[in-house]
Amino acid sequence: MRTWIELQEQLFAESWNEALGRHRSDFAFRGRWDASESLVTSLTRLGGDSAVLERHLLRNFRKYAARDEVPIDSAWNWLALAQHHGLPSRLLDWTYSPYVALHFATAKREAFERDGAVWMVDYVRAHQEAPSSLRQCLESEGANVFSAEMLGTVADDLAGFDRIGEDFVVFVEPPSFDERIVNQYALFSLMAGVDSSLDRLLAGHPELVRRIVIPAALKWEIRDKLDQANITERVLFPGLDGLSRWVARYYAPRGRDG
Repeated sequence: MRTWIELQEQLFAESWNEALGRHRSDFAFRGRWDASESLVTSLTRLGGDSAVLERHLLRNFRKYAARDEVPIDSAWNWLALAQHHGLPSRLLDWTYSPYVALHFATAKREAFERDGAVWMVDYVRAHQEAPSSLRQCLESEGANVFSAEMLGTVADDLAGFDRIGEDFVVFVEPPSFDERIVNQYALFSLMAGVDSSLDRLLAGHPELVRRIVIPAALKWEIRDKLDQANITERVLFPGLDGLSRWVARYYAPRGRDG
């Protein structure tokens, strides 16, 4: 893949839904600035005993956060909120938008000399591999992805979720806590077992995944075209912090090595 046009073709491949007569992709996207990065969770990267750390992190997050931060006091809402605000967890961030994924693959200027990547996972087919109780939950709602409330009908918390089965992944839409969740078109992946590996799962199911490598030489063109399309920090991170990040990146000189 060497051009912007080729990239569009790969990102939107197989998005045509014959039954609907519309383009509706079944893929979740995850953009990374370094193509060598695996699908490891922030909790795993933290190191130590992940099972013990997960309990401590979530317990203390719930204890010190304001009670009205979540719409409903449930373990799944708290987990989604914690991930949203950077607490290490077993969740991974994804988006429905290939352009939002491209933003995250090209937002780090100091990494423009490295190839980036966009991961694509077919969440519809992935859910067909999930345990029956989860499949039945989706079917009863006529849904393709889970909400926090839907997960709560199958398992009260992570411990209950871990007892459902193993070697599967589900995708969950978080509540719209703020504009950032909405604007990033966000969803999370969740696996049973705190030490489960999405890399290992997908290696055994190659039909579920694609990985598009973004050559370093193409990053500047992608970045400039995303800026022109208004896919920027100012939009994806509403508020003064996102505005500052966008202005600082947008007006920074490209440099002799760019």
